[in-house]
Amino acid sequence: MAALPSAPPSSADGDPAPPQQKSRTGTTLLWGAAALVLAMGLLGGEDRSPDSGRAPHAPPPVAAASPAAPGSPTARPAGKQLPRSRPTRLLIPKISVDAPFIRLGIGRSGELEAPPADDVNLVGWYAGGASPGEAGTSIIAGHVDTATSAAVFVDLHKLRKGDRFHVERADGRRASFVVDDVESFDKDRFPDERVYADTPQAQVRLITCAGDYDRAAKDYTENLVVFAHLV
Repeated sequence: MAALPSAPPSSADGDPAPPQQKSRTGTTLLWGAAALVLAMGLLGGEDRSPDSGRAPHAPPPVAAASPAAPGSPTARPAGKQLPRSRPTRLLIPKISVDAPFIRLGIGRSGELEAPPADDVNLVGWYAGGASPGEAGTSIIAGHVDTATSAAVFVDLHKLRKGDRFHVERADGRRASFVVDDVESFDKDRFPDERVYADTPQAQVRLITCAGDYDRAAKDYTENLVVFAHLV
């Protein structure tokens, strides 16, 4: 089992700052020594069991960002940014999401904790990374369903390029984001660096489970990722 990353330092407003964060002039956020696992812990339908936690790994540490391909999200100029502030509420008008946040950390197993499955209207923010609106890649995770009902991200697949969503923050500001892309990835071939790598822009990834539910593995076969940037 991989060792856990060291605890991130606290920022001035009491939120943990991203671990081992370097200057954002072309450098990449170092995620710590361990590869993080997004253990969504999503449940299936009536007779489905929790998934096996076989989910995408975060990228290993890198010293500097690779040159971005033209037209890719990371190729965009730095643009608008906000200071660090914890998110309080996620609003996605198109799919009627209005949900509070819970902080997510790294569990003893080295996996990114999942939001509690008993609350179907709750999203989680990886507090060791960038806050929504801050320069960098902010990770927001949510369940697609539970053993008894649909959950907060059940309609996440309906978002399209150009759609907007908002994050209300503890500092009273509302950070608005526009969707750049919506893609599903097989969990065995998840593009870690593309999804998790740090960026000089303020970007967000909304992540949930997708694809078929494999009853033998007790897991969904894919992850759905919404790529978005601050506007």
